[in-house]
Amino acid sequence: MGDAGFTTYLVDDDPAVLRSITRLLKAGGYKTKSFSSPQKFLSSHDPSVPGCAIIDLVMSELDGLRLQEALARSGSQRPIIFLTGRGDVPTSVRAMKAGAVDFLTKPVKRDALFSAVVHAAELDAASRQKRQESKSIDERLATLTHREREVLEHVIAGRLNKQIAASLGTVEKTIKVHRGRMMAKLGVRSVAELVRLADRAGIAPARNDP
Repeated sequence: MGDAGFTTYLVDDDPAVLRSITRLLKAGGYKTKSFSSPQKFLSSHDPSVPGCAIIDLVMSELDGLRLQEALARSGSQRPIIFLTGRGDVPTSVRAMKAGAVDFLTKPVKRDALFSAVVHAAELDAASRQKRQESKSIDERLATLTHREREVLEHVIAGRLNKQIAASLGTVEKTIKVHRGRMMAKLGVRSVAELVRLADRAGIAPARNDP
């Protein structure tokens, strides 16, 4: 059964397809929102809501690949499952390269649909967790003073407190204080944890002194 907090957004300009797939998804316990117009979907789309989009590849108003591009431009990372009545292989390859989760041929089989949605839900949850963790890291990094940030860059370069003190023109005792405060603010207890955090945040180690 579907996750109560997860929404499947169905976009297809064929009313019969909308009805049949909506019935399948609701029977599987999924919360579903249906759109017969790609533009209506885009205008009401809220990327903060967990879910996936199930999009018809061939629509008269805006085809599925262009809708996928529009979502990407808006900053949305919502997983997309494409539907097609043609089984067009080159187009499916383009869709998958652009980040589509799956590509289903109409009439869609129940098991294939649910399998694709389950996969999309897993990807969506992992993506949201990663973005939340990145946001948390950025917020913690923002609390560092300029000197604490400098100490961080030297620590992840593998340098000892006395070496950092020499580089920054201060004494080892002061570096120890800055280092302790920096580690506490970032919520890490070891250099290994600090290195992993810095790597995820894209922080480069300080260069060695000439």
